[in-house]
Amino acid sequence: MSTPTLLKDAADRIERRTPAHRDRAVDGLRALALLAVPTGHWLLGGFTLDAEGGLHNASPLSAFGALAPASWVLQMLGIFFLVGGYASVLSYRRRTGSVAAWLKGRVARLGRPVLGVTAVWALAAPVLYAAGVPEATLRTGATLVIQPLWFVGVYVVVTALTPYCVRAAHRLGGWAAAPLLVSVAVVDFLRYGPLADSVPAWLALLNILPGWLFAYQLGVSWGERRIGRRGARLLLVGGTVLFAALLVLFHYPASMVGVPGGTRTNSHPPSLLVLALAAVQSGAAMLLRDRLAKLLSRPVLWAPVVVINLCAMTILCWHQTAMLAAAVPASFAGGLAGLTTPPDTLGWIAARLAWMPLFAALLVGIARYARRFEEPWVRATGLRRAVAGLLAAGFALFALGLA
Repeated sequence: MSTPTLLKDAADRIERRTPAHRDRAVDGLRALALLAVPTGHWLLGGFTLDAEGGLHNASPLSAFGALAPASWVLQMLGIFFLVGGYASVLSYRRRTGSVAAWLKGRVARLGRPVLGVTAVWALAAPVLYAAGVPEATLRTGATLVIQPLWFVGVYVVVTALTPYCVRAAHRLGGWAAAPLLVSVAVVDFLRYGPLADSVPAWLALLNILPGWLFAYQLGVSWGERRIGRRGARLLLVGGTVLFAALLVLFHYPASMVGVPGGTRTNSHPPSLLVLALAAVQSGAAMLLRDRLAKLLSRPVLWAPVVVINLCAMTILCWHQTAMLAAAVPASFAGGLAGLTTPPDTLGWIAARLAWMPLFAALLVGIARYARRFEEPWVRATGLRRAVAGLLAAGFALFALGLA
């Protein structure tokens, strides 16, 4: 049987197994946001080699500021949190046990893959070092692996706030997210305004929770049907105006991700520009929902969405490992264009685009084995869980430069 026929049969099987009530548009938005994570990291992240052959992080954004608009498209955490809030409120409504039991189940689904990838890296790092991989490369790799996992911690916190988000949605509707935006605006004014020199640096941390809760709250309100098309248009237009004003009038950094050497960043912690972009993305997603659902009624398009959603945490946890699986061996061969050479030429960008299919293939190969970490660890004893936790903690300390 030919490959196209096998793929068509697989798509048809997935179509038959899909419940009629499944919200295909929301799953499609989640898949889009998921794919944006590896695409963004693979395209906007590069390496340089030191004299000892060690890899160090670099970014083409340092040399090509004109690439910043690409980060507006690839930074889709607004969509991720929007869909997360929408899905959480539906799950919260359907729960059969206590709120604590519901939250425990959702946290376990997020925690298992994180524990898996960090424990595996904790075991692999000494082996790689013994095999001759420089310590600088291992630290760079550890940083890259840990880098996207901050999202999981934040997501757990906002998920725990779901009951309060539901109450806020019932009282304020779509405006329930407005106080969060105002909170971030006040902190931004203090740290970037005329009083910036007298404001402590830790004040920026106050933006972490409201900054990422903003889109989640929009998702909860959307799931509770408190935001309609009029509200979606307001988000799209208002977010666009605010985004443009922050860039042109208030000179916010254009990149949505951190740029090495930059004095300001929009993402860690989130600035008001992140919320403006999230508003634009959320409004557009709500307005396009029906069209997207119709598009995904085709089995050939729906099947990959299902596969991506089933491997969501695997993609998030292991995509940097896939890139490192290509870059680390290449570092022993010296400078390889688009992989281990400085990302400061147009040739590097073209070469990096050529490498990305290999990264994707490596991720698919890794996912065949890493996917098991997303499933319940029914055979794991208490001792094994404890060992995995200790390995993960040790790797985190190493990645953060504390060990």
